[in-house]
Amino acid sequence: MIQISKQDLLKQLYKSNTPGLIEKINNHKIGIAGCGGLGSNIAMMLVRSGVSNLVLVDYDKVELSNLNRQHFFQEDIGKNKTDALHDILNKINPYLNIIPINQRLLNENIFKVFKDCSIIVEAFDNIESKSMILKAFSDDRFNSKYLIGASGLAGINSSNTIRTKQIGEKIFICGDFRTEVNTTTGLMSPRVMLVAAHQANMVLRVISGLRES
Repeated sequence: MIQISKQDLLKQLYKSNTPGLIEKINNHKIGIAGCGGLGSNIAMMLVRSGVSNLVLVDYDKVELSNLNRQHFFQEDIGKNKTDALHDILNKINPYLNIIPINQRLLNENIFKVFKDCSIIVEAFDNIESKSMILKAFSDDRFNSKYLIGASGLAGINSSNTIRTKQIGEKIFICGDFRTEVNTTTGLMSPRVMLVAAHQANMVLRVISGLRES
């Protein structure tokens, strides 16, 4: 493995970043709720964009069927998703500050888990957990935090139906808002990646002080 100094790595890795963004990024810790198709790809894109402070939360293990859309590899099968993702992200930048948490997020623990995060990315694959985190954001303790969620990403419908929508002062949802996963639509990497990219980009826009029109 090529040995690269921290100074040289960070300089080259982020030299194409939007000017002034990396300084703002360093002031934020990002929480990712779910490390599957959305969360693993969101984390990868954020790390490549300069985000170094992450809290990764998931209770599941990597399975062979995950490899069609999740940022994992055959050697990760059987590992906790949080631990496997931590290792993968360190291959991009070994100077990250990542906290992997291998547990199920519930209404009783979600604030404690994301207490120090300024932005929380919802990357769940079930409606119950999505509803839980939206409900949690009605708690005053979350007033200073941003939530970036997802809704509608199945199948192979047009990419142009994917969009980012602001639904509250600090809540943004990405997707087509209608396509659910079932035996007819399926769940494919391209649209999962599209929504993940929307979410990752919205994280950077929030950090930069930008909003959706």
